[in-house]
Amino acid sequence: MYKSIIKIIVIVLVVSLVALPIDTKAKTISEFEAEMNKYSAELQAKKDRIAKNDAEVAQIKKKIAEIENQIATAKEEITKLEKEIEESNKEIENKKEQSKKIMKYFQIVNGENSYLEYIFEAVSITDMIYRVSIVEQLTDYNQKVVKELTELIEKNNKQKKELETKNVELKDLQKSLESEKERINADTKATRDTMPSLEDQIKAAKENISYFKKLGCGKNEDVQSCSYRVNQSGSASVPSSGSTLRPITTGTRQGGLYSYSGHTGQDMTSPNKKNETIYPIANGYVLSVYNDNCYSFCGFNCNGNANIVVIRHNINNQYIYGTYVHLSQVYVSKGQQVSAYTPIGKMGNTGCTSGSDPGGTSIHLHLELATCHWQPGGGCSWGTYQNRILNPRNYVTFPSSWNNR
Repeated sequence: MYKSIIKIIVIVLVVSLVALPIDTKAKTISEFEAEMNKYSAELQAKKDRIAKNDAEVAQIKKKIAEIENQIATAKEEITKLEKEIEESNKEIENKKEQSKKIMKYFQIVNGENSYLEYIFEAVSITDMIYRVSIVEQLTDYNQKVVKELTELIEKNNKQKKELETKNVELKDLQKSLESEKERINADTKATRDTMPSLEDQIKAAKENISYFKKLGCGKNEDVQSCSYRVNQSGSASVPSSGSTLRPITTGTRQGGLYSYSGHTGQDMTSPNKKNETIYPIANGYVLSVYNDNCYSFCGFNCNGNANIVVIRHNINNQYIYGTYVHLSQVYVSKGQQVSAYTPIGKMGNTGCTSGSDPGGTSIHLHLELATCHWQPGGGCSWGTYQNRILNPRNYVTFPSSWNNR
């Protein structure tokens, strides 16, 4: 008897698990709120960091400006000293030349004592004394001037050397400050680069909170279980979206509907490549998540196995089935309710991407829209699905390129 009871309990549990596709990653509204608060705190911390970096950069720029002024002043002083040294050298040469002319009176030329000749040319003792005095004074004076000029040159050369050393030190300090400024600016850029992601996450959390509240989910109820309950009860449907958003934040439009034979959607790529997050174009219900077998029905000579997410959207009270193809990662599961801000995966090149979209990059998103879908629950066969394909550009605005949704 006990074995029978245990068997029944096991069967009930297995059936329950099969019937209720609970995603272990699903959250409650309270968890979404906590997530939003966490991201908001992170965003504020990044803003504070940027403000601190900006203040540091402003101080560094001020120091660099002061150093540049000091370098300019030093250059002017060096130029001035070089000019004084040059003039002093010229004056020394002049004085040396004068001294040579004077000293000739102390030299013996052609066996004659010119000095004595000059002295003995004196007409009187007084004249002789005067002549001796003049020679000595002129010689002493020139020697004194030369000595003073030599000392000035040495002083100027020393000062010039000191200024040149200071100039080198200033330039090294300037280089160090420039390097520090670049490091801080790089940190600021890296911080700013992560902010849009946080802003998107905050926005997604807010939208998810609003979406699941409208769906009637309790604050602490698992939203996956809530979505399953709402869909099973049939008492509610996906809230209608009066407008649509682009599925990627930064992108470039590629081949459109029937841009080549068999192409049944809109292609788009992003410079972020596999880092680009894919979002639903509107609120919806995940009808299917699967890997295709493209070779068997696409008509392309390539391998299949593209990661695909199919979402049933309610756009202006009309069911539109969106098929998101080539994802490198998938974040959602079948039966999950999603908002237009729920990340469903990352852009990729799984499946037939090489050669199947002429002129395009292999990493891209292929978006198909139709009024039904051939997957179970989609309401039509493959043949009918092909006839009920819609042009995505009639529902979503796709300029040649964009950087917002």
